Amino acid sequence: MPAAIPPSEARLVVTGAGGQLGAELLRRAPAALGYTRAELDITDADAVRAVLAAGDTVLNCAANTAVDRAESEPDAAFAVNATGAAILAAACAEVGANLIQVSTDYVFPGTGDTPYETDAPTGPTGVYGRSKLEGERAVLDLAPTARVVRTAWVYRGVGADFVATMRRLEAEREIVDVVDDQRGSPTYVVDLAAALLELAARPDTPRVLHATNTGAATWFEVARAVFEEIGADPRRVRPTNSAAFPRPARRPAYSVLSDRAWTAAGLTPLRHWRAALHESLAGCHATRPVDAIPSGRTDFA
Repeated sequence: MPAAIPPSEARLVVTGAGGQLGAELLRRAPAALGYTRAELDITDADAVRAVLAAGDTVLNCAANTAVDRAESEPDAAFAVNATGAAILAAACAEVGANLIQVSTDYVFPGTGDTPYETDAPTGPTGVYGRSKLEGERAVLDLAPTARVVRTAWVYRGVGADFVATMRRLEAEREIVDVVDDQRGSPTYVVDLAAALLELAARPDTPRVLHATNTGAATWFEVARAVFEEIGADPRRVRPTNSAAFPRPARRPAYSVLSDRAWTAAGLTPLRHWRAALHESLAGCHATRPVDAIPSGRTDFA
């Protein structure tokens, strides 16, 4: 169990610090208290209470993001995404800490054709989405000051995320087939981390918000953009559909999240996804090695 934090040292606390978002938050806020899964099990109520103090702001990046595995191992998904979130929320309410819960586009059914507003009807189609939605509800019910931030299609461009995978496949294959029937907003983890840190300093915002890079694209369009950015021929990426890549968990066909509530709250809008992608790949080329660091979910075809 981690050592207790004296109230006088209360500050930003990042759970799930071993993942790509948690790691980026710590890079941008080195004074934060970061806990990886090995260092803090958020399903252990005693351990959670031991690290929190009045006035802390907790950014919960801990999550079970194994979307396909969740279909056959639902208990594992709900343990972290729902029970763990509830435990964090209850502990924050008990000690007087603020909580920001990171959630997902998977809480929506994915059948829309206009960006989902924060109050749009939810309706997850798989275990992962249901577990995250249950976590959202627990957080909002148990912690009066807690907020939920939904995001989508997060990448850094290294490890095993979509952008990194496209870089690797460009070097390995002459032709790459990528689905063109799933649309969302690619979100650069650097921009998302900056947005969450801005939010952490603004306790006056609505309780549910969406934060993604603006604009929308299909995975196919993102893949072609990656090829262009690294100097490869984008025509080597061919469109296909989800039926060509059957998975245990059905992917949402439409995952675009509206930032209307975010901007209305006076928070800084995230830039367009293509500008963010350009920065993430600046200086990259086909032979550049793809570094291995913990990454987010890899639920793409």
